[in-house]
Amino acid sequence: MKFIFADSLDYVDPRYDFTSDRSPPDREPYWDDSFPHELLGYAPYDGILVSRAIVGGSQGGGKYSESQAMRFRRVGAREFLRFREEDYPGSLMLGDSGAFSYHRLEHPPYSAEEMVDFYGDGRFTHGCSIDHVIFDFVEDDDDEAFEPAQLEENRRRFEITSTNAEEFHRESKRLGNSFTPMGVVQGWSPKSMAEAALRLKKMGYTYIAIGGMVPLRAPQIKTALEAIRASVGDEIGIHILGFAKAEEIASFRYLNITSFDTTSPLIRAFKDSNRNYYALKPEGGLEYYSAIRIPQAIENSGLKNLAKQGIYSQEDLQAREARALKALRAFDRGEVGEEETLDAVMAYTAPLAIGRDHGHSPSETRKLDGLRDRYEQTLRDRPWKSCNCDVCSQVGVEVIIFRASNRNKRRGVHNLQAYRKHLGRIEKARKHVEEVQV
Repeated sequence: MKFIFADSLDYVDPRYDFTSDRSPPDREPYWDDSFPHELLGYAPYDGILVSRAIVGGSQGGGKYSESQAMRFRRVGAREFLRFREEDYPGSLMLGDSGAFSYHRLEHPPYSAEEMVDFYGDGRFTHGCSIDHVIFDFVEDDDDEAFEPAQLEENRRRFEITSTNAEEFHRESKRLGNSFTPMGVVQGWSPKSMAEAALRLKKMGYTYIAIGGMVPLRAPQIKTALEAIRASVGDEIGIHILGFAKAEEIASFRYLNITSFDTTSPLIRAFKDSNRNYYALKPEGGLEYYSAIRIPQAIENSGLKNLAKQGIYSQEDLQAREARALKALRAFDRGEVGEEETLDAVMAYTAPLAIGRDHGHSPSETRKLDGLRDRYEQTLRDRPWKSCNCDVCSQVGVEVIIFRASNRNKRRGVHNLQAYRKHLGRIEKARKHVEEVQV
């Protein structure tokens, strides 16, 4: 089962100064920065997915600048991402249309010919047909659960996706045998998804991608995949697009999934409320830790508003921020104890989380107590000390501090390598079971 990382220009500055919180004055973003595989010295994934919607075009519209989009098309995806085949042999370079970006439109904004041109210019190894997202889903195949207009819209998007897949399969032939076209499945029920998958098989696809999985619960995804497998058999490769349940991947093994893509390990580093740092449990599975939030007082909007209102002075907030950072670094060196460090951190957390030091309501007190408990576990276990990845080895306690992109994305890169090791243990356990059974 291959793990594909969905990239969104996720690079960091390897020369970032954590003490002064700034990059060198001569830094040129992208050119001087490192992608996860460069920062770690190896790829913690089996391939990279790039959505056309992320790249955009000469008129903009994506996350890439106009010059970046032009270079991407000129040199190809691998060269642009510095993910060259000779450095990462056997890796995948996968593309899709980025259907979530245009889900409000009546029709996808790309033609099959345009997508094939995009994949050809980018020199992708694999590329998905153009789909139109269907957000509705019923597990019991009961079409009557929908209003007539809603069901009609689902069927319209289903047919658009199917027609695009047929046109895309024809157009993709001009890219030759070095390119593998992937037909995308969209549906509103296991039955409709199974029908879509069977259509793709009859069109000649040997690899299909399942869309619309992001909002679904794990049992719903399994129900849909079971129906798809029953429809197309085991010889068809299956990829899950945007697999938000990536941490539950072990329970999906019986479905013979070929590959999946996710950004979850990286994104959780700075978007999850408390599960920001991944660590491997000795007995198997993942442990999660809360990163300690110490934003820059002069840049955090909430803290700036408190200073404007006169609740705190800017000098007081900056002094608390400095004491919290100093305490954490001293703790990392073994010079300060856990309680003293927690006290310094919580003195900054109170204005940050509640907006005042005293007079907290019961719910506010519970919130602060919950934060202290999570921070206490992080400090007690010191997970960055037992991790030998290049991120933790090089920056130490800075990886656990929730503060601006260069720390937060580094923590995300750490998470990617921890997740890769987690998948490796799952695969090893699977092989062991198969050997025992034989």
